[in-house]
Amino acid sequence: MAGSVIIPKSFPKSSLKQSYWLRYLLLGLLANTAFGTLALLYLKLIPPTYTSHSAITLPEAGSAANVNLPNIGQASYENSSPYASSTQDPRENYKFIAQSEPVLSAAASQLNIPLAKFGAPRIRIIDGTTIMTVDFRGATPEEARNKSLAFYRAFEVKLNELRGEEAIRREAGFQTALSDSWKKLEAAQQRLSSYKADSGLNSNDQLKDLSNNIEQLRKQRVEILAQQQQANARLSQLSASLNLSDLEAVDAFTLQTDQIFQQNLKDYSEASASLSVLESKFLPDNPQLVTEKAKQDAAQTALLNRSRYLLGKPVSQAVLHQLSLNSTNSDSARESLFQQLVTTQAEQKGFQAQAQATDQQITQLQDRLNKLAQKESVLDALKRDLQVTEAVFSSTLTRLDIGKSNAFGSYPLVQFITPPNIPETASWPKKEFVLLGAALGSLFATTGIALFGIRQHQKRVTNQSNSKYKKSEF
Repeated sequence: MAGSVIIPKSFPKSSLKQSYWLRYLLLGLLANTAFGTLALLYLKLIPPTYTSHSAITLPEAGSAANVNLPNIGQASYENSSPYASSTQDPRENYKFIAQSEPVLSAAASQLNIPLAKFGAPRIRIIDGTTIMTVDFRGATPEEARNKSLAFYRAFEVKLNELRGEEAIRREAGFQTALSDSWKKLEAAQQRLSSYKADSGLNSNDQLKDLSNNIEQLRKQRVEILAQQQQANARLSQLSASLNLSDLEAVDAFTLQTDQIFQQNLKDYSEASASLSVLESKFLPDNPQLVTEKAKQDAAQTALLNRSRYLLGKPVSQAVLHQLSLNSTNSDSARESLFQQLVTTQAEQKGFQAQAQATDQQITQLQDRLNKLAQKESVLDALKRDLQVTEAVFSSTLTRLDIGKSNAFGSYPLVQFITPPNIPETASWPKKEFVLLGAALGSLFATTGIALFGIRQHQKRVTNQSNSKYKKSEF
């Protein structure tokens, strides 16, 4: 068998057994010495590595705006927290960006070292928080810290680049939407203005004003009709006092208000007065009396002709005497009644004319109100369209302003919780770990050698027993 030792027959059995176990003992010592030597060489030859620790946080930033627009509505915009979605975590995005080659290359170029030597950070996300830890290794404590600082500078530059690109794209989208909203707003304003100019309807208050004016005119018409009825009553009373019918009262008013008739009546009255004086002094064939008689006749003829023209029918002298006043056939009481008759008749005509004018105004305004009321629905629709476009435009403008004020966008602000430190002790190699590894290696080697020796010893004992049993059979 391989590894067996030939023992002379003269050697005792105990010496042979000691020699067998001494061999495995020497092998175990050699293995333990090898592990210890390797551990010491590793601690001596492997250069130490230092790790700079730091921690950052990503706050749950969110913003919102709500603008109240009088007579229009509300325009609101909300920038939700990056942690609002359960399907994504901005820290994972930041971890990917931090470990990307552009960031690490930029950081390495700051220290003028190759990317392979600069290495990559060890980033760990702490669950249930917004914190990320970042570890950088270096040959010296200063190198580890400088790598961390360079990394953070490059990381911030990359984040700012991404934020700037996002802001440009977002603003371009908002500007496009704002331009479209502005065009729609201008079109809605133009449609409303054109409709107002064509229809004559500027606002709903215009209909209210028309309705109020119509109601006011109707109230005035009622008052005018009441005054007209009062004038008619006074006119009837005066006509009865003067012993005149309603038609005769109308004729009397017509004659009294005519200037030519009154002038003719005055001439006739003066001629009659002069004739009365002359008749008391002279004989009927006196020239002055004849002349004055001719004036009287001429005035009477003119008076009858004028009354016939005004009344549209032949009128006798007796009727004129009843319908008119003059110095010879009336007293002060009758004259006062006739004056009241004329005044009342004038008022009655005035009230009648006012009532007719008021009716015409009411009819015109009512027609205008009906026409504008038919156009009110179109005006309201155009106003609603304008209000909607104004609300959309204001909301878009608000979003644009908030987008400009929100400088971080999809990449939240990064805040240091623990800045990169200068490590005081090496993070690797750990002396206790190396010694523990050497001890475990020695233990495993010793155990393995011992188990192997015991197994080999058992096999030899078994083989010797089998040999003795075969010799006894022979």
